[in-house]
Amino acid sequence: MAENNKRRGPWWKDRHEEKLALAKQGGWELVFLGDSITHGWERNGKSTWDKYYGARKAINLGFGGDRTEHVLWRLEHGEFDGYKPRVVVIMIGTNNTGHDMHPPEAIAAGIEKIVTTIKNKSPDTKIILLGIFPRGATTDDPKRVNNDKTNSLIRKIADGKQIVFLNINNNFLTENGELTKEIMPDLLHPKETGYAIWAEAIEPTLARLYDMK
Repeated sequence: MAENNKRRGPWWKDRHEEKLALAKQGGWELVFLGDSITHGWERNGKSTWDKYYGARKAINLGFGGDRTEHVLWRLEHGEFDGYKPRVVVIMIGTNNTGHDMHPPEAIAAGIEKIVTTIKNKSPDTKIILLGIFPRGATTDDPKRVNNDKTNSLIRKIADGKQIVFLNINNNFLTENGELTKEIMPDLLHPKETGYAIWAEAIEPTLARLYDMK
């Protein structure tokens, strides 16, 4: 991974060092991997995190602003070393769309590299690959359309056994496909209600994979 795919903000470096220290402690059995939406489990989603994941030895590897290439760099620079979790939950790619409108094929390729890296480092780990969450108010929002196209590609990465693809996007939307500010106030990041929806939607699959021997 090229060094220029590492982000250089002081807070990002500090968070990376914090996660490296946690990784060295070992024993993590559930990993959430992603960008600011995952990072937000530590803020808006904290009460839901504690309810669902507090007893599951879970670690949050979400970093605000990350794109697929940044996640891959982190995986290759220690954040996934020293432990072999039961399950990894991945949701990444919306910043590839939001920052530079990367084509769906490029975003999907980046996500596949992340999945492959996890499999190589921890062959027995199960992966829940989430479709990129909806953004923008309506179904024709260009960034949402780009994410939806990416989702149609990354579902092909899943084998239904070790890698399970889940698209829970409709859980956040109205019947007309609208995303409301009651769920995501900035039409991108969930509020507390949104994190509860997320946890409830993935729990049946997560529980099954987490308990699988």
